[in-house]
Amino acid sequence: MTVRSKRAYDPVSEGDGRRYLIDRLWPRGRSATALELAGWLKELAPSDELRRWFGHLPARYPEFRRRYRAELARHPERLEALAEEARRTTVTLVFGARDADHSNASVLAERLREILRGGPTSARRPTRGPAGRRRSVASASGTVSRGRPDELADGKERSRDRGPDRRRVEPGHSGGRTIRADRPGGTRHPP
Repeated sequence: MTVRSKRAYDPVSEGDGRRYLIDRLWPRGRSATALELAGWLKELAPSDELRRWFGHLPARYPEFRRRYRAELARHPERLEALAEEARRTTVTLVFGARDADHSNASVLAERLREILRGGPTSARRPTRGPAGRRRSVASASGTVSRGRPDELADGKERSRDRGPDRRRVEPGHSGGRTIRADRPGGTRHPP
Protein backbone atom coordinates (compact mmCIF):
# COMPACT_ATOMS: atom_id res chain seq x y z
CA MET A 1 0.00 0.00 0.00
CA THR A 2 1.53 3.30 1.07
CA VAL A 3 3.80 4.96 3.59
CA ARG A 4 2.75 8.38 4.85
CA SER A 5 4.13 10.78 7.42
CA LYS A 6 2.10 13.11 9.60
CA ARG A 7 2.74 15.47 12.49
CA ALA A 8 1.49 14.35 15.89
CA TYR A 9 -0.36 17.67 16.17
CA ASP A 10 -2.38 17.14 12.98
CA PRO A 11 -5.83 15.56 13.35
CA VAL A 12 -6.20 11.80 12.87
CA SER A 13 -8.00 10.77 9.69
CA GLU A 14 -9.47 7.49 8.46
CA GLY A 15 -6.93 7.27 5.64
CA ASP A 16 -4.03 7.10 8.09
CA GLY A 17 -4.22 3.34 8.45
CA ARG A 18 -1.86 2.04 11.15
CA ARG A 19 -0.12 4.93 12.92
CA TYR A 20 3.33 4.58 14.51
CA LEU A 21 5.16 7.19 16.56
CA ILE A 22 8.77 7.28 15.36
CA ASP A 23 10.28 9.83 17.77
CA ARG A 24 12.35 8.92 20.79
CA LEU A 25 10.51 11.58 22.83
CA TRP A 26 6.75 11.72 23.33
CA PRO A 27 5.16 14.79 21.67
CA ARG A 28 4.28 17.47 24.22
CA GLY A 29 0.66 17.92 25.09
CA ARG A 30 -0.58 14.85 23.20
CA SER A 31 -2.19 11.89 24.91
CA ALA A 32 -1.93 8.32 23.69
CA THR A 33 -5.67 8.18 23.05
CA ALA A 34 -5.59 11.38 20.98
CA LEU A 35 -2.79 10.02 18.78
CA GLU A 36 -4.52 6.66 18.18
CA LEU A 37 -1.24 4.82 17.71
CA ALA A 38 -0.67 1.21 16.74
CA GLY A 39 2.79 1.41 18.34
CA TRP A 40 5.78 3.49 19.36
CA LEU A 41 8.94 2.55 17.43
CA LYS A 42 11.68 4.09 19.59
CA GLU A 43 14.33 1.79 18.13
CA LEU A 44 13.77 3.30 14.67
CA ALA A 45 14.05 6.86 15.98
CA PRO A 46 17.36 8.75 15.68
CA SER A 47 19.72 8.30 18.62
CA ASP A 48 19.73 11.00 21.29
CA GLU A 49 23.22 12.10 20.20
CA LEU A 50 22.19 12.46 16.56
CA ARG A 51 18.94 14.19 17.44
CA ARG A 52 20.74 16.74 19.64
CA TRP A 53 23.44 17.33 17.04
CA PHE A 54 20.88 17.89 14.27
CA GLY A 55 18.78 20.38 16.25
CA HIS A 56 16.36 20.57 13.28
CA LEU A 57 18.72 22.90 11.42
CA PRO A 58 18.01 22.56 7.68
CA ALA A 59 21.69 23.17 6.85
CA ARG A 60 22.59 19.96 8.73
CA TYR A 61 19.87 17.87 7.11
CA PRO A 62 22.02 16.18 4.39
CA GLU A 63 24.51 14.97 7.02
CA PHE A 64 21.67 14.04 9.41
CA ARG A 65 20.04 12.03 6.64
CA ARG A 66 23.26 10.13 5.93
CA ARG A 67 23.90 9.37 9.63
CA TYR A 68 20.29 8.43 10.35
CA ARG A 69 20.26 6.00 7.42
CA ALA A 70 23.39 4.41 8.91
CA GLU A 71 21.55 4.04 12.24
CA LEU A 72 18.55 2.51 10.48
CA ALA A 73 20.85 -0.05 8.86
CA ARG A 74 21.43 -1.50 12.33
CA HIS A 75 17.75 -2.57 12.52
CA PRO A 76 17.03 -4.40 9.24
CA GLU A 77 14.52 -6.77 10.85
CA ARG A 78 12.44 -3.86 12.25
CA LEU A 79 12.56 -2.04 8.89
CA GLU A 80 11.50 -5.17 7.03
CA ALA A 81 8.63 -5.81 9.48
CA LEU A 82 7.36 -2.25 9.03
CA ALA A 83 7.75 -2.50 5.25
CA GLU A 84 5.82 -5.79 5.30
CA GLU A 85 3.00 -4.09 7.15
CA ALA A 86 3.09 -1.26 4.58
CA ARG A 87 2.66 -3.86 1.83
CA ARG A 88 -0.62 -4.95 3.44
CA THR A 89 -2.07 -1.62 4.57
CA THR A 90 -1.38 2.09 4.84
CA VAL A 91 1.27 2.98 7.43
CA THR A 92 1.52 6.52 8.82
CA LEU A 93 4.73 7.61 10.51
CA VAL A 94 3.81 10.06 13.27
CA PHE A 95 6.43 12.62 14.36
CA GLY A 96 6.59 15.83 16.40
CA ALA A 97 8.93 18.09 14.37
CA ARG A 98 7.53 21.25 12.78
CA ASP A 99 9.46 20.88 9.52
CA ALA A 100 8.17 17.74 7.80
CA ASP A 101 10.66 18.00 4.93
CA HIS A 102 13.68 18.06 7.27
CA SER A 103 12.62 15.42 9.79
CA ASN A 104 13.41 11.82 10.66
CA ALA A 105 10.00 10.87 9.24
CA SER A 106 11.00 11.92 5.72
CA VAL A 107 14.19 9.82 5.92
CA LEU A 108 12.42 6.76 7.34
CA ALA A 109 9.58 7.04 4.80
CA GLU A 110 12.14 7.27 1.98
CA ARG A 111 13.95 4.18 3.29
CA LEU A 112 10.71 2.19 3.61
CA ARG A 113 9.73 3.10 0.04
CA GLU A 114 13.12 1.83 -1.16
CA ILE A 115 12.51 -1.48 0.59
CA LEU A 116 9.01 -1.70 -0.89
CA ARG A 117 10.49 -1.20 -4.37
CA GLY A 118 12.80 -4.16 -3.75
CA GLY A 119 15.92 -2.39 -2.46
CA PRO A 120 18.26 -3.90 0.10
CA THR A 121 17.09 -3.98 3.72
CA SER A 122 20.34 -2.59 5.10
CA ALA A 123 22.77 -0.01 3.77
CA ARG A 124 25.79 -2.22 4.50
CA ARG A 125 26.48 -5.87 4.89
CA PRO A 126 29.11 -7.32 7.21
CA THR A 127 31.87 -9.40 5.68
CA ARG A 128 35.08 -10.94 6.94
CA GLY A 129 38.25 -9.00 6.26
CA PRO A 130 41.85 -10.13 6.51
CA ALA A 131 42.60 -12.10 9.67
CA GLY A 132 38.89 -12.92 10.06
CA ARG A 133 37.91 -9.54 11.55
CA ARG A 134 34.51 -8.14 10.73
CA ARG A 135 34.42 -5.09 8.53
CA SER A 136 31.62 -3.21 6.79
CA VAL A 137 31.26 -2.91 3.07
CA ALA A 138 29.21 -0.12 1.55
CA SER A 139 26.47 -1.30 -0.77
CA ALA A 140 25.18 0.33 -3.92
CA SER A 141 22.83 2.48 -1.85
CA GLY A 142 25.76 4.57 -0.60
CA THR A 143 28.65 4.61 1.80
CA VAL A 144 28.19 4.51 5.54
CA SER A 145 30.27 6.75 7.76
CA ARG A 146 31.53 5.73 11.14
CA GLY A 147 31.77 9.38 12.23
CA ARG A 148 30.53 10.53 15.60
CA PRO A 149 27.41 12.72 15.84
CA ASP A 150 29.43 15.59 17.30
CA GLU A 151 31.56 15.87 14.17
CA LEU A 152 30.49 18.34 11.52
CA ALA A 153 30.39 17.50 7.81
CA ASP A 154 33.85 19.04 7.26
CA GLY A 155 35.38 16.73 9.89
CA LYS A 156 35.82 19.41 12.55
CA GLU A 157 34.37 18.82 15.99
CA ARG A 158 31.67 21.15 17.18
CA SER A 159 32.21 23.27 20.25
CA ARG A 160 31.27 21.64 23.52
CA ASP A 161 30.82 24.81 25.56
CA ARG A 162 28.01 24.78 28.06
CA GLY A 163 26.24 28.05 27.38
CA PRO A 164 27.26 31.69 27.55
CA ASP A 165 29.26 31.46 30.78
CA ARG A 166 30.35 27.81 30.21
CA ARG A 167 29.75 26.65 33.78
CA ARG A 168 29.71 23.02 34.76
CA VAL A 169 28.90 21.20 37.95
CA GLU A 170 31.98 19.97 39.77
CA PRO A 171 32.19 16.15 39.72
CA GLY A 172 31.43 14.53 43.08
CA HIS A 173 29.19 17.36 44.22
CA SER A 174 25.44 17.49 44.18
CA GLY A 175 25.33 20.76 42.28
CA GLY A 176 26.31 22.90 45.28
CA ARG A 177 29.38 24.43 43.62
CA THR A 178 30.16 25.21 40.03
CA ILE A 179 33.46 25.75 38.28
CA ARG A 180 34.07 28.40 35.65
CA ALA A 181 35.45 26.37 32.76
CA ASP A 182 36.71 29.47 30.93
CA ARG A 183 39.16 30.46 33.71
CA PRO A 184 42.52 28.77 34.21
CA GLY A 185 42.42 26.41 37.15
CA GLY A 186 38.64 26.62 37.34
CA THR A 187 37.69 29.26 39.89
CA ARG A 188 35.03 28.03 42.32
CA HIS A 189 31.81 29.97 42.77
CA PRO A 190 29.01 29.43 45.27
CA PRO A 191 25.61 28.49 43.84
